[in-house]
Amino acid sequence: MKTVLIGANGQLGRDLAAVIGGEVVPFTRADADLADHQTVREKLAALAPRTVINCAAYNLVDKAEANPTDAFAVNAWAARNLAAVCRDINARFVHFSSDYVFGFDAGRDRPLTEADLPGPVSNYGLSKLAGEYAVRAVLPDALIIRTCGLYGRHGVGGKGGNFVETMKRLGRERGAVKVVDDQRCTPTSTADLAAATVNLLKTPAKGVVHVTNGGGCTWHEFASAIFRTSGMAVTVTPITSAEFGAAAKRPAYSVLSTQRYSNLTSHHMPAWDEALVRYLSDAKSAETPATS
Repeated sequence: MKTVLIGANGQLGRDLAAVIGGEVVPFTRADADLADHQTVREKLAALAPRTVINCAAYNLVDKAEANPTDAFAVNAWAARNLAAVCRDINARFVHFSSDYVFGFDAGRDRPLTEADLPGPVSNYGLSKLAGEYAVRAVLPDALIIRTCGLYGRHGVGGKGGNFVETMKRLGRERGAVKVVDDQRCTPTSTADLAAATVNLLKTPAKGVVHVTNGGGCTWHEFASAIFRTSGMAVTVTPITSAEFGAAAKRPAYSVLSTQRYSNLTSHHMPAWDEALVRYLSDAKSAETPATS
């Protein structure tokens, strides 16, 4: 069983590599630029994997507003090419998408299912939705996992940055932070997402499946939980998205229902606050020197 892991150096890719099992072949930008479709095709064909998992994405949400071309190149057209290669070499394809394919229904207040109509409110979200459609158009049997608010111990792109670590750093430096309180979603541990992906790979699942941690919170509530669990005395002031002033609009509500995942695998996703406690505990253990 050979699995090619696209975007293997990212926080999700590195967690997946640790739990997939079998022969895992990392595939990074050093191997080929995903925009170079022919080179990607040739290299994947030569590897002849049973499964290809695409963790790579253009996720600079605000920059995509001014430069959507780069977002679509990776999130849509490169994803479509990967799906076409998998179709031609008879490999299973797993592609990750985003809760940002939603957002148009600003008054939503109940978890979104795979059957709910998407409606992106940003170029990034539009590029991810285009990627879903492009992948399914050439490979209907592809598995597309929509997820949300990822954070992992390897940081974004292995560079040590995610929302949890950013909040902890700002809390230490400033003693007070202002955090958006009108966007409700589900921050998700990459360790839990990786484990859930392995569970799905054991089934014949195809199409779109929502996988996040359980429950939902605002970013302000998440930041407050980070400081409370870390034992940090930090003042967390709620602000609106308008006050934050990001270039790209975010969904006001993008909590995803994971019922289909549970039906397919007989597993249930841990709650977001439980995942956070585990993440912070694991991080603290990793920082503590071993004693003899």
